[in-house]
Amino acid sequence: MESRQAHRKNEHLSLATKYYQQAHAGHPFDQVRLIHTALPEEAVDEVDISTELAPGLKIPVPFYIEAMTGGSKQAMKVNRQLARLAAKYQLPMASGSVSVALNEPACRDSFRVIREENPTGIVLANISASASEEEARAAIELLNADALELHLNAAQELIMPEGDRSFHWLDNIQHLVQVLDVPVIVKEVGFGMNKTDVSRLANAGVTSINVSGRGGTNFAMIENRRNNQQDFAEIANWGQTTPEALLEAHVAKSDAHIIASGGITSPLDVVKAGVLGASAVGVAGYFLNILIKEGPDALDKVLVDWLGSIPRIITLLGVESFSGLQWAEYVLSPDLQNYAKQRRLL
Repeated sequence: MESRQAHRKNEHLSLATKYYQQAHAGHPFDQVRLIHTALPEEAVDEVDISTELAPGLKIPVPFYIEAMTGGSKQAMKVNRQLARLAAKYQLPMASGSVSVALNEPACRDSFRVIREENPTGIVLANISASASEEEARAAIELLNADALELHLNAAQELIMPEGDRSFHWLDNIQHLVQVLDVPVIVKEVGFGMNKTDVSRLANAGVTSINVSGRGGTNFAMIENRRNNQQDFAEIANWGQTTPEALLEAHVAKSDAHIIASGGITSPLDVVKAGVLGASAVGVAGYFLNILIKEGPDALDKVLVDWLGSIPRIITLLGVESFSGLQWAEYVLSPDLQNYAKQRRLL
C-alpha cells in the first residue's frame, strides 16, 4: 500500500486532468495579438530557437517539460514516459517536488527515473523555497540535476488542510542561491508574480525567475477539492495570469532571466510569451493532459508539431531568433491593457 503522501500525489494527477478544461477556460494568451510582418526577409531554417534557461544553461529549444509529479507508482510511469520524450527531443525536464522522496525513500525511484531515461539531458530538481541547504543538495543529488527549482506556493498551501501557514522564504532563497553549485530558478506554481516579487527576488541574487501565472494547472481548484474542512471556491481564479505576470516582470527591469509557464497550450503561446519577455517557456498541464488521455504517441506528435511550428511563427514576425522576439510588435486586448494601465506597466 502506498503512503498518504503518495496518495496525495495521485490525487493531484487525477484532479489536474479532471479540472483541465475548467482551469483553461478563457485562455489568457488570447489577450495578446501579434502583428504580422508582410516582408519578413527571413527564412525558416535561419531562425535560431535556442535560448538560455538560466545564465550559462543553454537549451536548444525555447520550451521545456515543467514540474509535474513524482512520489507514487503512477507518477513514476508518467515521469518515465515524459523523460523518454524529453531525451528524444532534447527538452529540459523538471521533476515534481522532491520533498516526498526525501521523507520516504521508497518514493525515490519515481524521481530517479527521470535521469535514468534521460542520462545526458538537462534535468531540474524541484523543492520548496523553505527547503534547508541539506534538503536542496539532496534533491540535486537524487536527480543529478543541472539546476534547482525552488517553488513558491503560498496560495496552494493555505488551501491545503495539511498545508503550511508560514511563508518567510526570501532569506532562505538568498542563502541557497549563494551556496549551491547549480543555477537556482525560483518559480510560482500557477498564481503569478507581481513586479515587486520579481524585484525582490532579483535583489536577492536570483538570476532565473519563472512567473508561472494563472491559466494552467489550478492548485486552488485541486486543493479545494481535497479540503473537507473549509470551502475556498471563491478564490478559484486567484492570482495574475501569465501575460499579466510577464508585463509585471518587464517593469521590474531586472537582469534576471524571466521564464513563463501557466496556460501554455500551443506553439503560438510559446512565441507570445517570448514577445512579452520570456527567455524560456515551461509546459506542464497541457502535456500531462495529452499524455494521460491519449498516450505517449499522441504527445510525441504534439512535440514534433511544436518544434516545426515555432520557427515558422517567428519567421512571420520578421525576427531571427527566439531571443529577438522582444523586438516584435503586439497589441493587447482592452482588458489586459486596462490591467496594465492600472498597474502602471505601460
